Amino acid sequence: MTRHIVATVDQIPPGERMLVTIGNREIGIFNVAGEYFAVGNRCPHNGASLCKGRIVGLVEAREPGSYQFSRRGELVRCPWHGWEFDLRTGKSRCEPDRTRVRSYEAKVEPGAVLTDDTLRAETFPVSIDRQYVVVDV
Repeated sequence: MTRHIVATVDQIPPGERMLVTIGNREIGIFNVAGEYFAVGNRCPHNGASLCKGRIVGLVEAREPGSYQFSRRGELVRCPWHGWEFDLRTGKSRCEPDRTRVRSYEAKVEPGAVLTDDTLRAETFPVSIDRQYVVVDV
């Protein structure tokens, strides 16, 4: 896997997302209450851009008329047909055993860990004091 620095943590506030292109892949990076998740931007149902979809939670009912809202901000809803995908796993809420969007590992690393020759100016030393969001593809 190749590591890609895609953003600083302050560029993707909680509840927000950022669309990035790595190679020829469009990947949506989502910040869910300080945790970062990365999923392919293409809905497997009909190809819509998932990053244009609404970020939602889960409504469950143990019995008719008794509803409970959970997992706030952990699902993305396809803007075309409303299919929902779990940002943690990529699984579809409609067909979890058969349909999923590609998910990628996303993590936050301190800038000091990433300091190497690829992050240095040609003849100037570079110091990094911010944290970066990193995606492994």
